[in-house]
Amino acid sequence: MKTLRLGSSGLEISAVILGCMSYGEPNKGGHPWSVGLDESRPFFRQAIELGITTFDTANVYSLGSSEEITGALLGEFARREDVVIATKVHGQMRPGPNGHGLSRAAIMHEIDASLTRLGTDYVDLYQIHRFDPEVPIDETMEALHDVVKAGKARYIGASSMWAWQFASLQHTADLNGWTRFVSMQDQYNLLNREEEREMHPYSLETGVGVIPWSPLARGKLTRPWGVSTGRSETDEFGKLLYRQTEESDRRIVDAVGAVAEARGVPRAQIALAWVAQQDAVTAPIVGATKPNHLDDAAAAVELTLSEDELAILDEHYVPHAPEGF
Repeated sequence: MKTLRLGSSGLEISAVILGCMSYGEPNKGGHPWSVGLDESRPFFRQAIELGITTFDTANVYSLGSSEEITGALLGEFARREDVVIATKVHGQMRPGPNGHGLSRAAIMHEIDASLTRLGTDYVDLYQIHRFDPEVPIDETMEALHDVVKAGKARYIGASSMWAWQFASLQHTADLNGWTRFVSMQDQYNLLNREEEREMHPYSLETGVGVIPWSPLARGKLTRPWGVSTGRSETDEFGKLLYRQTEESDRRIVDAVGAVAEARGVPRAQIALAWVAQQDAVTAPIVGATKPNHLDDAAAAVELTLSEDELAILDEHYVPHAPEGF
């Protein structure tokens, strides 16, 4: 699998990123569909064999057990210097003061806790999971800069927020000579394209790499409209998404099915190929709980959609109110 520069940074990542939210103890946190260490092992082995070198998790996924599993299995199948490990900070990890958010106290505690769980001295990409309106921007950005200067993170990134918030964070870093974000992890797929309005143009203009989460819209783009799965029935956060424009969403899902049938490939490959082909995107983050999920992802980044196919997929989109922040 090819590697790509993350935006204008020097960091090389694989064209597919394995999202590790599915790997964690199901009795911890809010991800009851997640799978434990032994069930996760085949997916990490398969990812490495396919040439996937980049792995994305978060401290809050299954209350830290996702990081534990990610670190343990990467230790089994790869040398540390051959993989890119990304994790995140912001979510509620414990009750009481500084148990969540982006204060200096929270960031300094959580980076050390994440490194311990991952079993590594550093992460390649340390991301803020959301914007924290309760903490001064300069406090957050200086703390992240200090994490980088301490050698605990190589680069920093951000995830879903308003474009003006992201620009404010970057501007604060520039004013003070602190470390800038090199990536934006946002929700982007055929059913939700609102980031094309501001975030993606800003990212292209300023050299920020985009690594979308939910490129398959929580699986809705991989199956006929209305078909549910065990995860979709228990994913409480997912139940809040993709409820605004169901009629147009259904038409888009049908269009994905039509293009996939004409191509003779699974729907997932078409939906992922569309994301990977967008100018602002460096690489999509793909979750995998079945072996074909990773096979489809690897095939998708080698698939180029024609102008006619892109037009079919684009035809039915209508504006949405932003969601997932």
